[in-house]
Amino acid sequence: MYTARSCYDHLAGRIAVELSDALEKSEIVRPRGKCDYELGRAGRAWFANLGIDVDSLRRSRRAFARQCLDWTERRPHIAGALGAALCSRLISLGWVASRRDTRALRITPHAARELHARLGITV
Repeated sequence: MYTARSCYDHLAGRIAVELSDALEKSEIVRPRGKCDYELGRAGRAWFANLGIDVDSLRRSRRAFARQCLDWTERRPHIAGALGAALCSRLISLGWVASRRDTRALRITPHAARELHARLGITV
């Protein structure tokens, strides 16, 4: 089983669920109802530090941050405009790499170090 994969245009798999859990624990995001996430107190600054402009995402026609149930982990990960932006940004930073002809994604050693340092996630 792969550590990460794509779910449409956002991250899925164990790493996506752990990322969502860590972001909640750090109060960067928090659940809102049964289907959505909202930014927590530290959310705007944390995403800005990563290079994601959450204000522009909020202006899009797309849902801002949805809870997407991961089929293998049976827990939610972040979808919507925020999930797509996060996945795209991690790919552009070289933290995540696509695998040819599959939805599987490779988490790079640099990403493993950054995710551990920023959120305590062990890849």
